Amino acid sequence: MKKTASDNTEIAYQNKDITSKMLAENFKGKTFRVYGLDLPEIRQVLPTNLPAVKANELRLDNLFELADGTVAVVDYESDYDEADKVKYLNYLTGIANRYLQEKKKCPVLRMIVIYTGDITRDQVSAEYHIGAVRLTVETAFLSELHSEEIYQRLKRKVEKNEKLDNEELMEFIILPLSYPKKEDKEKNLHQTVDLAVQIRDREQQLFILSGILVFSDKLIDRETANKIRRAIEMTQVAQIFEEEKQQALTQAAQIYEEEKQQAIRACKLQSAKDNARQIVSLMIKKNYSTEEIISVVPNYSRNDVEALRVEMSKNDKTLLGK
Repeated sequence: MKKTASDNTEIAYQNKDITSKMLAENFKGKTFRVYGLDLPEIRQVLPTNLPAVKANELRLDNLFELADGTVAVVDYESDYDEADKVKYLNYLTGIANRYLQEKKKCPVLRMIVIYTGDITRDQVSAEYHIGAVRLTVETAFLSELHSEEIYQRLKRKVEKNEKLDNEELMEFIILPLSYPKKEDKEKNLHQTVDLAVQIRDREQQLFILSGILVFSDKLIDRETANKIRRAIEMTQVAQIFEEEKQQALTQAAQIYEEEKQQAIRACKLQSAKDNARQIVSLMIKKNYSTEEIISVVPNYSRNDVEALRVEMSKNDKTLLGK
């Protein structure tokens, strides 16, 4: 089924709303280095709501504060159009205007464009000069990645249940966009999603599935998007079950430890009582007075001593009767 532009927009917006919170935490500490961009680590994901955005403008999807304090706008393009640079200027002025409204100093802004496998470096100009305005775009080209080699390497690690490092996670989420032909993109998109579902580490699986959903939104069809969302939901449910199981095990261990300590205390108390009884019994046999006994064994009252004395006398009579 052919997708219309409105279908694409609806899916893209819905994808961002579903996964933005999830990605925000998991992007911390990662970089775009594997895409060929020499940028500092991501410190945090920033909100993308910009003031005075016209209804017919594409809304900003990816905004990152980097470790050096600069702010990076990251966009993805599958073709090159000089007119896109006007869109980038709108992004940047919108961000500057937001800082102005919040009465904050605007940081250094960086415009990052990651081109999918359809575009090569020689097709692109990174500069846009129109007199008073000078825009320099930092570019990355996924066409320069060794897509199949990366896929096979990631596949081997997943099959061996090995934990992925940060660079491999970033490779994973962008991999479907690195192929030059549409049919290859769509084929790898399904392969990558199927591979991600096999990852046992819940946190890494959620990050990859969410990243694919967000970054491949211009490629992804509704059916595949729904498949990824279902996988994310199942992973989240499994993660909740795992957390609840761990909580239950922790509580059970705490209860067991408390009961064990109670049993130890009970044994010690019983042992102390047995020792006291033996001492009192021995003193009764040696005809010590009750006052002398309770002065030696303070845990025994006068009544306790007399009761034991009567009990021992009865036992003696019983033995004599036999």
